[in-house]
Amino acid sequence: MNYNYYIADVFTSQVFNGAQIAVFPNADGLSNEQMQLLAKELNLTETVFVFHPGSEGTTRKMRIFSPLVEIDFAGHPIIATAYVLGCCGDIKLTEAITPVVFEQNVGPIDVNISANQGKPFFVQFSRKVSSIVDRFAPTDEELAAFLSIQQSELDHKKYSPRLVSCGVPYLIVPVWSYESVRKAKFNYAAWSQSIAPQTAAQEILLFAPKTPFMDSDFNARLLGPRIGIHEDPPIGSAMPAFASYLCSFEHTRKGTHTFTVDRGDAKARRSVLNLEMDHKGQEQLALRVGGEAVMFAKGTVFLPA
Repeated sequence: MNYNYYIADVFTSQVFNGAQIAVFPNADGLSNEQMQLLAKELNLTETVFVFHPGSEGTTRKMRIFSPLVEIDFAGHPIIATAYVLGCCGDIKLTEAITPVVFEQNVGPIDVNISANQGKPFFVQFSRKVSSIVDRFAPTDEELAAFLSIQQSELDHKKYSPRLVSCGVPYLIVPVWSYESVRKAKFNYAAWSQSIAPQTAAQEILLFAPKTPFMDSDFNARLLGPRIGIHEDPPIGSAMPAFASYLCSFEHTRKGTHTFTVDRGDAKARRSVLNLEMDHKGQEQLALRVGGEAVMFAKGTVFLPA
């Protein structure tokens, strides 16, 4: 059996930027074992396998695999899948905005594909999330030690470190400058000697409310004991926690907020994520995440019958 796949660069409009995601637009017939082996073989952050529950309509089932395990939810694959399905004609884009539903393991996700002359150029998906925000955090001395930065670089004026979970706990740490985010290096020895492991957070979302780029409001980066010292992984899955974090501060006014978060820099596969959140002080936060994508490659896998 032959299976076509596409590789898209996500949250960017330029190749060699953003996050690379592989998408198999028609995976009907593949087994769990085959999907895991294919994801391992392609060795990208995430590989998406698309299934068609019905002969008509715009509902698709997504199965997402890292090289090691299946993932129940991820944001980058939504953008990549919508873009790929629109480009290859699996979903017809006859209107300016086409609504679709993608079923992930966590449930259905509403997606809007914006198109021009039948070609996708922007994808946005919606989620409602509940969060737990804990102000318990390691001391500034501990934070600076395991991030390899100076204590003076930590921001306590507008923001403060907090533990936020929308299912996965993140230790969110604000710093003053973009340069602090970029130069930080995770120190495992200092981490293990701090109280941080007791928080259950396995990843730190380090961010700065300043960036040298005109199209972004925040720069963010993930670090942690499971992330290589030179890695700068995709941040999409941390965005619900980040939005909930912003809403946990009194100076964040009620209403709809629109902002952008970028990851990386001009030399490190920069991504730009567009976010909208409806801050109403309610238990659930309505969040919309959008971005661009660009096609990078197309290939065919030859599997024995």
